[in-house]
Amino acid sequence: MVWLLRKCVKCEKYTLNQKNCPVCGGNLHIPHPAKFSPEDRYAKYRRAMRGLSQNENNNH
Repeated sequence: MVWLLRKCVKCEKYTLNQKNCPVCGGNLHIPHPAKFSPEDRYAKYRRAMRGLSQNENNNH
């Protein structure tokens, strides 16, 4: 079983729950960064997708 802290999107509180925030019932996400690897094969694709999503957010 993986024990990662999760952070609420609404109230920004941390919890170990996996479904919803116990305080406000908001959605949770994992705030930890991805594991770093100097031999990352997919970094250029991830950067491209991040750039596309930022462009879409700026246009709206």
